[in-house]
Amino acid sequence: MKSIPLLLAFALIVVLSGCSSKQNQTQNTQMAKPNVIIIYTDDLGYGDVSCCGATKIRTPNIDRLAARGIRFTNGHSSSASCTPSRYSMLTGGYAFRKEGTGIAPGDAAMIIDPETRTLADIFADAGYKTGVVGKWHLGLGGVGGPDWNGLITPGPQDLGFGYSFLMPATGDRVPCVYTENGRVLGLDPNDPIKVNYKEKIGNEPTGLENSQLLKMHPSHGHNNTIVNGVSRIGFMTGGKSALWVDEYMAEAFSQKALNFIDKNKEKPFFLYFATHGIHVPRVPHPQFAGKSGMGPRGDAILEVDWVVGEISKKLELLGLTEKTIVIFTSDNGPVVDDGYIDQAVELMGDHKPGGSLRGGKYSAFNAGTQVPFIVSWPGRMKYGESDALVSQVDFMASFAKMLSVQIAEKDAFDSIDLMDVLLGKESAGRDFVVHQGNSTMAVIKGDWKYIVPNNGPAVSQYTNIEMGNNFEPQLYNLKGDLGETKNVAKENPEKLKELEELLQKIKDDGRTRF
Repeated sequence: MKSIPLLLAFALIVVLSGCSSKQNQTQNTQMAKPNVIIIYTDDLGYGDVSCCGATKIRTPNIDRLAARGIRFTNGHSSSASCTPSRYSMLTGGYAFRKEGTGIAPGDAAMIIDPETRTLADIFADAGYKTGVVGKWHLGLGGVGGPDWNGLITPGPQDLGFGYSFLMPATGDRVPCVYTENGRVLGLDPNDPIKVNYKEKIGNEPTGLENSQLLKMHPSHGHNNTIVNGVSRIGFMTGGKSALWVDEYMAEAFSQKALNFIDKNKEKPFFLYFATHGIHVPRVPHPQFAGKSGMGPRGDAILEVDWVVGEISKKLELLGLTEKTIVIFTSDNGPVVDDGYIDQAVELMGDHKPGGSLRGGKYSAFNAGTQVPFIVSWPGRMKYGESDALVSQVDFMASFAKMLSVQIAEKDAFDSIDLMDVLLGKESAGRDFVVHQGNSTMAVIKGDWKYIVPNNGPAVSQYTNIEMGNNFEPQLYNLKGDLGETKNVAKENPEKLKELEELLQKIKDDGRTRF
């Protein structure tokens, strides 16, 4: 009689062991899916953070992120301006291949086709909760642009994002409102929004006609409708109850990002957190105003560092630090005067926003795309510094490989798997990367960089940035001349021809992922 209970007990142990094994397998699967946060800053130069060499300003939270991960000294965005960089990062394809991916006006239709597979789609297909918070600047709505007074579609919800809280374009462009999940937040239907980028509408004051109402004056352009004491690009009427207050923008974005993390802490999540800082107009929170000694631009850097600290603190509070990959980078390089008189030039002193790099935002020189680039996964990766050539265009293929998600041949055609490099398991990065300036293009391969001849201005009359334009081909050996000071094209005709042919092949093939 005793043998029957013993057999039952043994069977029960076997069943429970099987359940336990399945449970452990599930837990291991979850552990294999880390949370991912991309903190994508705006116009932050390589030399603007202290872990990359800045001495006049300190960024302790960014530095701490770098100390618990890898800081890439040769990390690039794909373009020297915002819209094309964001397009490339989210689609895995170079923006120069698609018409209409230049700097988008505030009322542009959505640039990414809803049929295009995106980075957010990769995470969604892997079972992640996905969200985007902050600056969008990739257009919204269909042909003719967005309907600001109704459901704005298509939008991020059609590109794999389950949640969105956005600034539609940039802080210096109307409409100056937030959208949440496709609708303008706080809009009074009795006060509909109208936007026009071609001619003045309504009777709202403008920077051109009512400069006495400004708390920040434009240096060039940016003199249309005034919102919150700052004149913008474009004209807007209505939406009074929905207008943002610039001083509290970083706080608003941060809180929405923290809420997203809180809400999704039990399951893997992907958060694309695109800060407005340090793009113009730079109107930081009173907590940071005047604290850097470098004017609003420096104060905005401190504010961005605070944002990074808030995300880090939330992850620590929830016990998610070692379960979360955080990538910190910028859409393009620095610009000091980008349309507003904010003392950024006068108070910069010996601070070098691009570090030892030449050029800046819009430029074909390296400071246009070589940006702060940090990957942090505390306790789960090698820490240190890497000179591997890496690009934001590779996020899509890299995470797809990590998560065992297949990418069709027609998608992400310039993205390659660099996950082992990003996590410090391998040291060899990309063979080459394309650099898209506003006037011309370049390609970097190994220690060499080639810039396509162009007859544009050598220096921008508005931003005073060296644009990298020259009617002759330019070739630089970056190993000995990181600052691109000596054009050695004539002395190296074979290398020049090699890179000319490489860039032409990249264009002709229509893809670099095979």
